[in-house]
Amino acid sequence: MLPTSLDEAVEALGASPAAVPVAGGTDLMEAVNAGRLRPGALVGLGRITELRGWRYEDGGTAVLGAGLTLARMDRPDFAALIPALADAARTAGPPQTRNVGTLGGNIATAAPSGDTLPVLAALEAVATLARTGGTREVPVSHLLTGVDPIRPGELLSWVRVPLLHAPQVFLKATGRSGPSRAIASVALVLDPARRAVRCAVGAVAPVPLRPLEAEAWVAGCVDWDARGEEGAQAIDPAAAAAFGEYVAAACVPDGYGADASSALLAEGPTAAAARLRRTVAVLARRALGRALK
Repeated sequence: MLPTSLDEAVEALGASPAAVPVAGGTDLMEAVNAGRLRPGALVGLGRITELRGWRYEDGGTAVLGAGLTLARMDRPDFAALIPALADAARTAGPPQTRNVGTLGGNIATAAPSGDTLPVLAALEAVATLARTGGTREVPVSHLLTGVDPIRPGELLSWVRVPLLHAPQVFLKATGRSGPSRAIASVALVLDPARRAVRCAVGAVAPVPLRPLEAEAWVAGCVDWDARGEEGAQAIDPAAAAAFGEYVAAACVPDGYGADASSALLAEGPTAAAARLRRTVAVLARRALGRALK
């Protein structure tokens, strides 16, 4: 099925709830080729132009189409809008993947290493799901964790992102140079209006993790009035380093990398957990430093 409008796509899914929507197909075709997925039918979204762009809404919100490609998000106009999301899209893979991979596909697939996902979690983005008879809105974090998943017959159509008009950073560590899957990633955004820091860690768990206690603690360490003043130090370097350690300890369990039997015998963090914690701590500290610079 190849609908040309959102209404047609919703109608097609309503008539065949078991059908799988497909846009870029980068993750879906990998699953099909590996034998993990055998869809009875596909609903192609490539002809629905209304899902490929974005628009502004009153109240300081950007509404992003689910069909927005990673390559499109890397362009300067979008980077000025949501820089952390543009940075994540830029590193999401080789050009052939970024040219067809979509924001909606990243969310629907919910791969642990999905680069846009920690950014959406930190920004507290909300997804709009279209269905026969109307729409409903669900926090992206609820979709990713399965608290409120996409239901049969529903189509992820839009993603609403608050525009904070403040610094935001995405950093990731990989096992090799160039675009590749993340070992760990960190998205960090400042919310000066609420004097808050939001952080999400990706790739270390099945879903992005929000270290809420670390966020609240470091927000109290930031000199919000001094931020942006020439020569001013918005946070003590020791506090920034402690924040990195706080985030790492919150997101990487002691038994990371151990099998079930050895985890029961381990005293303290495993070697794999210690290595990953060092990586996450450095990413979080650097992300905070760049956001406050």
